[in-house]
Amino acid sequence: MNTITAAITAVGAYVPEFVLSNQVLESMVDTNDEWITTRTGIKERRLLKEKGKGTSFMAIKAAQDLISKANINPADIDMVIMATTTPDMPVASTGVYVATQIGAVNAFSYDLQAACSSFLYGMSTAAAYIQSGRYKKVLLIGADKMSSIIDYTDRATCIIFGDGAGAVLFEPNHEGLGLQDEFLRSDGIGREYLKIDAGGSILPPSAETVANGQHFVFQDGKTVFKYAVSGMADVSEKIMERNNLTKDDVNWLIAHQANKRIIDATANRMGLDEEKVLVNIQRYGNTTSATLPLLLSDFEDKLKKGDNLIFAAFGGGFTWGSIYLKWAYNKQ
Repeated sequence: MNTITAAITAVGAYVPEFVLSNQVLESMVDTNDEWITTRTGIKERRLLKEKGKGTSFMAIKAAQDLISKANINPADIDMVIMATTTPDMPVASTGVYVATQIGAVNAFSYDLQAACSSFLYGMSTAAAYIQSGRYKKVLLIGADKMSSIIDYTDRATCIIFGDGAGAVLFEPNHEGLGLQDEFLRSDGIGREYLKIDAGGSILPPSAETVANGQHFVFQDGKTVFKYAVSGMADVSEKIMERNNLTKDDVNWLIAHQANKRIIDATANRMGLDEEKVLVNIQRYGNTTSATLPLLLSDFEDKLKKGDNLIFAAFGGGFTWGSIYLKWAYNKQ
């Protein structure tokens, strides 16, 4: 085939060593393991505890894991897209620093922020650069240090989020494999339901905002859950219809790991059996931009060349969408 498609050809991942279990959370806030597990599916999450280490540390580790496993020269990477909602610092791009640290000396880089949909949107962006024919190797990293913006006295949020990073390499494909279709959406109605009040241009940091705890994530859980259930299910069903895919045609659902009930609702709408749904939320919680690549890394052995994968995500803003991708390789 002469048509260029953009295929994922390698994956990498990193999660911190420190484990925050539901049992430990029971001693921190008014909650318990049964309540958390029943409502979210989460058993534990990983936290990056070392002082002075941020999102870039995990992103670098995930990228290095990919580079090592794929045996590629980082100097051959054309571009690095950094999907994150927790950059190391304002203004200075985290992705630029990551690219330099991994030796991607010939790449340009920038950050992409769409909350929990950041990696999904990044897939679309990376694929477009590859399909243009101008670039041959685009590294997409999803990484978030959510523990840096979570109030561990707020049981509405502290039980959900964890830290982690994952990376994928996009390259040209001439067999018709890779990204086939996308259906990406956004709606500013979600601005008030999942946010951090202070630290931006509307409400800059001050002693007062810090004292008021306005630099932590706020989530209206019931509202976000309602929109996420309908949003992820709708777009996943839509992309199947657009591509004439039946439940038998879909090999795997790669869904954002925010809540097991949301994942189940999406799978049910698609008519998928449980064994086709990849889940690791019980181990990591919601790592925001890292959930999708962590799934690919954890279940890489199961993915076979030609498999039909449906990706789905939902994030603050609101942002959401679904991508249909044909897997391009068998793990060696």
